[in-house]
Amino acid sequence: MVEYREIRESDLDAVCRLEEDTFSMPWHRQDFADMIEQDHLLYIVAVFDNIIVGGCGLRDIVGEGEITNVAVAKACRNQGIGTDLLAHVLQRGCEMGITAFTLEVRKSNLAAIHLYEKLGFVTEGLRKNFYEKPCEDALIMWKR
Repeated sequence: MVEYREIRESDLDAVCRLEEDTFSMPWHRQDFADMIEQDHLLYIVAVFDNIIVGGCGLRDIVGEGEITNVAVAKACRNQGIGTDLLAHVLQRGCEMGITAFTLEVRKSNLAAIHLYEKLGFVTEGLRKNFYEKPCEDALIMWKR
């Protein structure tokens, strides 16, 4: 069974490895350490058999929530972990008083777009050349 909980200091190395395996421009260790230390930031990890298999971040910006990243280990994809992980983050965000959530996603990342749409996100805009390595536009999605 997968456990969903807030990131801990002891998770930082595993979360950094997951980030490096998932993204072309991964966050740094300090970015995740900040998620532990600052009240307006939240990072939830998915843990299976004592291994970090996913993570999702949230930044509270004056009552609006920015989903900062969603990562699931390649071997664990298509098992509902991403959906459950993001649902946990959205629930916690609501408990924090957040009333609307936003995120950016690569225009070509159809699996992620489907996940976000399944959870009620709608595309409301486009950021030209938002991503690097490779250069690509981002869809701006909102859940209000």
